[in-house]
Amino acid sequence: MTNDMLATGHREIHIETKKSSDSLSNEHKRVLGGAMVGTTIEWFDFFIYAQAAGLIFATQYFNPATNQSPSLAQIIAWASLGISFLFRPVGAIIAGHLGDKLGRKPVLVLTLLGMGGATFAMGLLPNYAAIGIAAPILLVLLRILQGLSAGGEWGGAALIAVEHAPTNKRGYFGAFPQVGVPAGMALATIFMLIVTTALSPEQFETWGWRIPFLSSLLLIGIGFWIRSLVEESPVFAEMNDLKKTASAPLSTLFKQHSKLVILCALIFAGCNAAGYLAIAFFASYGTSVLKMDRPVVLALTLLTALAWIVATLVAGKVSDVIGRKQTFVIGYAAMIIWAIPTWLLIDTGNVLLFGIGVIVLGLFLGITYGPQPSLYAEMFPASVRLSGLSIGYALGSIIGGAFAPMIAELILDTTGNSINIGIYIAIISAISLIAVLMVPKGIQGKSLHD
Repeated sequence: MTNDMLATGHREIHIETKKSSDSLSNEHKRVLGGAMVGTTIEWFDFFIYAQAAGLIFATQYFNPATNQSPSLAQIIAWASLGISFLFRPVGAIIAGHLGDKLGRKPVLVLTLLGMGGATFAMGLLPNYAAIGIAAPILLVLLRILQGLSAGGEWGGAALIAVEHAPTNKRGYFGAFPQVGVPAGMALATIFMLIVTTALSPEQFETWGWRIPFLSSLLLIGIGFWIRSLVEESPVFAEMNDLKKTASAPLSTLFKQHSKLVILCALIFAGCNAAGYLAIAFFASYGTSVLKMDRPVVLALTLLTALAWIVATLVAGKVSDVIGRKQTFVIGYAAMIIWAIPTWLLIDTGNVLLFGIGVIVLGLFLGITYGPQPSLYAEMFPASVRLSGLSIGYALGSIIGGAFAPMIAELILDTTGNSINIGIYIAIISAISLIAVLMVPKGIQGKSLHD
């Protein structure tokens, strides 16, 4: 055995020992804070569009369809929401390749700027009445830019957290960037709630809805500063030191690990489909179909996001104890059982029962979301890890959440029965449950340096 091999072995043992420590260093805290705050800001930008698609865009940007049928206009608005998901795999491929070659941190900065810039531009974009057909075209192009940025955002944030984690805390560390999704949803909902409460309906629809979009400029600066404090992932840094970075990680990924990518996509589909109903569809359904007050529905959406946040952190920590797969199985089994009762409660139009329906769903979303980064990270070797989990996540978002609100609207418009939406969610959750059960055994706790 050579001295270099001995040195390498010593370094890996040292790192694994350090990673098993129960104490959290200042760098650990910066990583967790940077991952959580950065993803919160990015997903705030992404979800502001989702909520505006349910409340504003049908009438202001897809006006010709509105003149024919309001329900058709709403379907088109939901379709514009879903189009961006088709570009998330492209963003994931670009960001994954760059992240596996150059590091996780530069990718996080690029995605933050792309997402925030597109959101700010939406806040300035004239509507259909002002510039005609150019308005929806430009809106969709900006949404595509959001999709490219979102495709690259999640993987980098997830890995920089998991790869900094002590081995016995990977699930907990990985849950922090996951919190960014429901936290971004909460932040977007708070903005919308404040604006709709402070302004008259006419003021909100005329100009007030733009305020959350324009605020993205300030949030970009905050996120950029926070992420500048976080060091590069130690796994990538060691790979770079040892010259182990793959020369063509994408080709290696698709030749050797395509089955794992497909599994990642299917595992995420159920959570993402149900999640986008919670993020956008329930608020639209409550106000337009059940005729509930918009601030009330937004407040219930906020409580759903808070339940999702708590459950995400708890599930990440629990997965370190009982296992990632077991945690996922519990979450998806619960979502399958709850899918139809959710709609029975929502359709009462009663504030309390509506709230129980969506808040409990938020808890189950957290259980199927918290362990995801650590599970995915342990499925792939280091040289293709960012590409693998980013592309799997992006494909899962297409299968699951991309057109979930549009599909729900079509189901409702065609059948007139919301219970069928619950059946749709139960089926896609069952598919995700089967995919979880197919994850290879014995990967939890393995070295992330291989």
